[in-house]
Amino acid sequence: MTLVLTEEEILLVDAVRALLARAAPVSTFRALRDSGDPRRYDPDLWRELAVSGFAAPQIPERAGGIGMGYTAAGLIAEEMGRVLAASPFHSTALAAELMLDGATPDALAPLIAGESIVAVALDEGARHAPMAIATRAERDGDGFRISGLKRRVVDGGIADTLIVSAMADDGPSLFQVPGAAPGVQIRLLDLIDSRNAADVTFDNVPVGPEALIGAPGKAADRIARTLDVGNVLLACELLGIAQEAFDRTVAYLKEREQFGRKIGSFQALQHRAARQFCALELARGVVLKALRALDEADPATTQLASLAKAVLTRTAREMLNEAIQMHGGIGVTDELDIGLFFKRARAVGDWLGDDHYHRERLARIAWGM
Repeated sequence: MTLVLTEEEILLVDAVRALLARAAPVSTFRALRDSGDPRRYDPDLWRELAVSGFAAPQIPERAGGIGMGYTAAGLIAEEMGRVLAASPFHSTALAAELMLDGATPDALAPLIAGESIVAVALDEGARHAPMAIATRAERDGDGFRISGLKRRVVDGGIADTLIVSAMADDGPSLFQVPGAAPGVQIRLLDLIDSRNAADVTFDNVPVGPEALIGAPGKAADRIARTLDVGNVLLACELLGIAQEAFDRTVAYLKEREQFGRKIGSFQALQHRAARQFCALELARGVVLKALRALDEADPATTQLASLAKAVLTRTAREMLNEAIQMHGGIGVTDELDIGLFFKRARAVGDWLGDDHYHRERLARIAWGM
């Protein structure tokens, strides 16, 4: 398992960084937030990412993708975190993973092309618990009728299709439901990171047999695998957020003066910055190992996914806390972008389970605790 980037991966990072610097600097996200656009993402950016092959690079060639692998997707997620690029990147990754087994190229083509947005509706409570499924899928002839409530469905307010987990007679199952289907009620949420999310109610929603993904009652393993992918990609975004916050803070330490001296010359601040640098480097190794594990189908993938999400959630939280403190009073105002990174880090850290959830999960998997 190689824990350094290859030449091709370095070239990928350079290409993505150049595209995002031109098309999606942080000022673009700020303008989007202030515009009040209910979509809360930039369709033009999403189309450009798709045309460049960056919307879902992990989808294999057999399914119509370009087959660059999960490491490529993770590197893209990291770069998007550095500029707070607003797009349905993570929702697309989750949806593609759920649909992948047995999917034809035609089925995934709209996702790959950025022409269709698919949101994944799993959680039903305030905390992440994907297998605590109260939503029901009752048989109705050859099809089903779905009833239940899904909370904090990321991109749920803009989704053309929703992939919903529901308990059928045979056990947990997955269904594709059109976002505009009769009986689907969407309540938009106002999250601190100004991204799109919604609570979605399914009121006796009819779906045909073609809506079922995989075999009925056999969705647990598919969901678990998808969440591993999702958590690693979220960890990658958190790494990008933390790295950008660190870089901005170090630059500020070099320019801000107090008592006639650059505050970066104060030894106490140097020590704090050095500790954060070490934490970032350690976190980067954890993330890259998890990405390689996904690409190589490593048996330890699930443990590494939880480890990556736990480490990066905590690292990003501490990094942003330090960034705000080192910027001083202006750090808590909306004048500086650092607060935007702080909010996004908190939201991403909670999605699919925070560091406390994943430490407990890791303890159960590794040591049976």
